[in-house]
Amino acid sequence: MDQGNKVMVRAVVTGANRGIGLELCRQLLERSDRVLAGCRKPGRALELNRLAFEHPGHLHVLPLDLERPATIAEFAREAATLVDALDIVVNNAGVSPSGETYGTVKPEDLALAFATNAAGPFLLTQALAPLLEHAGGARVMNVSSNLGSMTLSDEFYTPSYCVSKAALSMVTRMSALALTPRGVTCFAVNPGWVKTDMGGSRAPLPVSESVASLLALLDRADVTLAGRFVERDGSEVPW
Repeated sequence: MDQGNKVMVRAVVTGANRGIGLELCRQLLERSDRVLAGCRKPGRALELNRLAFEHPGHLHVLPLDLERPATIAEFAREAATLVDALDIVVNNAGVSPSGETYGTVKPEDLALAFATNAAGPFLLTQALAPLLEHAGGARVMNVSSNLGSMTLSDEFYTPSYCVSKAALSMVTRMSALALTPRGVTCFAVNPGWVKTDMGGSRAPLPVSESVASLLALLDRADVTLAGRFVERDGSEVPW
């Protein structure tokens, strides 16, 4: 939607209880947009619930566990009762199993990473597709990482995360092939190394700065981004 005309954007943000997801909700609400925020345990999302209290009718906190397909279907059903269309979906939820070394990678960690980082965004976008199609010019942003780039990988590091983020690039491409003819642009983005619980205290990029650039990219996104993996400024990430 054209922010210059002050049109309210209807957005879905996953992983909304902390980090990039929480800041996305905060900045969208500052623009008077309407947000459906998904997180695994809404009752424990204290800051998110505080935002909902401060912005009545503009922020709806809904349960969403990407490991459980039933919650994806329920999220989509609930979304359809709250809005008649969606302008933006930000697939931000992600996990990164810690302490992985070669020879000790656990199957359950790989499965969790795939479910949350790759399969979940695909299935959620698929479930929300009817609402996206109704908007006209909707955008889907899959939050990825340069750690998911096969071209840039040069060391053994967080394999479950890296492998699942590489899979997210193909999820993005497949989703774009299906959705572009329906007027929906789907792309992936590297948000940078952000100072969050996942990024760690050594990360150089404040979360507010990363999110501001992500929203700026979303606002100008069009079909030329479909199926691509880009930096926050829209330049290509080799993958």
